[in-house]
Amino acid sequence: MTSEATAGLLAVPGTPPTESGDSAELLARWRPGQGTWFSGPRGGLLAQGVARRLDDPDEARRALRRTDGPAVVIGALPFDPAAPAALVVPEAVTWAPPLPRSVGRRGEGADPTHWHSRPVPEPAGYEAMVADALRRMRAGGLEKVVLSRVLDLVRDTPIDQPAMLTELAARNLAGYVFAVDLPSSSAERSLIGASPELLVSRRDGEVVANPLAGSAPRRSDPADDEATGAALLASAKDRHEHALVVDEVAAALAGCCDSLDVPAEPTLIRTDALWHLSTTIRGRSRVASLDIARALHPTPAVGGVPREAACRAIDELEPFSRGFYTGMVGWMDADGDGEWVVALRCGEVSGATARLYAGAGIVPASVPASELAETTTKLETMLASL
Repeated sequence: MTSEATAGLLAVPGTPPTESGDSAELLARWRPGQGTWFSGPRGGLLAQGVARRLDDPDEARRALRRTDGPAVVIGALPFDPAAPAALVVPEAVTWAPPLPRSVGRRGEGADPTHWHSRPVPEPAGYEAMVADALRRMRAGGLEKVVLSRVLDLVRDTPIDQPAMLTELAARNLAGYVFAVDLPSSSAERSLIGASPELLVSRRDGEVVANPLAGSAPRRSDPADDEATGAALLASAKDRHEHALVVDEVAAALAGCCDSLDVPAEPTLIRTDALWHLSTTIRGRSRVASLDIARALHPTPAVGGVPREAACRAIDELEPFSRGFYTGMVGWMDADGDGEWVVALRCGEVSGATARLYAGAGIVPASVPASELAETTTKLETMLASL
């Protein structure tokens, strides 16, 4: 993925690293239940140990002022703003440069492990959800809603979470890769993913947001792939969906920023699996990065327009709780600088089980079968890591 939003994000004023080393070696050190990994185009960090757990993000700034160790809070916030967060002030933080292209992969050999899978809802049920959303739009009061589905997986041996994270990193060197230790009463439970979408970063007062909306699958033939990207950029349906997101994000940022630059036209970015419409918004703000992120959440890229009507539709139509999916993952230091990404292309992994998530933005021009196909493509990122 290439985007202006990848520039100048991961220097941490006022928070000298406890250690700085090889990023691939640092990635290999992550273990479930022992810390959190977060990496992006400008570098990575491994947070280890727990000086303090925070389930209320309002406590973050106060906790950072009181800490004697690394002044960083890191972790995840759920889709439901009223649900408990999974944030920690770690005992140690190790920073490293961007991951090299030599990140080790497991190879392409066949995995003899037997998997059981169960989609929730079934594919026909997801298409029925989309059709219901389209009926609501025709009735008025709803312009866009993001509907998601899950794939529950069980295997006969525990999932190798560090290997899964390494595979995700190797396949997504230009994106944001994370593994967050989640509260659990049994086996180590982690939120693992590779998000393409920066929700917001703040560094020395400069704010960057990179909303994405509108996507198309990549093609194996280079000419077909470029044509697919060009068609996405010209698509009236996808540009309308993208504009809904950008307008809402810009309006929320305007309440947090002293100045704001919003490009008039989207650009294209690409991951291994998808093309996306992208807009990089820049501004200046004295508001802390976590507070800006919470003001933005949920953006129309994960909720819809209008926000209240879309969230109500999600609650009524989706037959499961999203948990941390479409929430946010990231970090913030004592100065309020940091970066937060949207929790996309991710899953919750515990023991021998994994719950993978994928969603699609529904607008009046949507076709149920096409939206189902989009979620299938989005699931491929996590399935490949397994």
